[in-house]
Amino acid sequence: QVQLVESGGGLVQAGGSLRLSCAPSTRTFNPNTYVMGWFRQSPGKEREFVAAIRWTLTTYADFVEGRFTISTDNAKNTVYLQMDSLKPEDSAVYYCAAGAAFSRDQAAYNNWGQGTQVTVSS
Repeated sequence: QVQLVESGGGLVQAGGSLRLSCAPSTRTFNPNTYVMGWFRQSPGKEREFVAAIRWTLTTYADFVEGRFTISTDNAKNTVYLQMDSLKPEDSAVYYCAAGAAFSRDQAAYNNWGQGTQVTVSS
């Protein structure tokens, strides 16, 4: 199974921005042939849906409130999550995932990355 590798996490002040990247371990994996999603998990909480993309179709969790943008770079086979106006409650480990169904349900995704930590200080 192709590995998904997340990067771009880090420490940022509230109101700042981060761009997360999700790249496959092999160029034979084309994100456009899958539904690509971002999820997050905070300590003591269940993993929750953040955003998903399939071609030009996107969907976001309600808490995003227009602050995040999911996109795909076809030339780089990479999926991005641009996060702006970050809040302390956005602190979590963010996971990239690939699946076959356009869904907010993590059960629809069968290939997961290891995650990247995002910490937003107040």
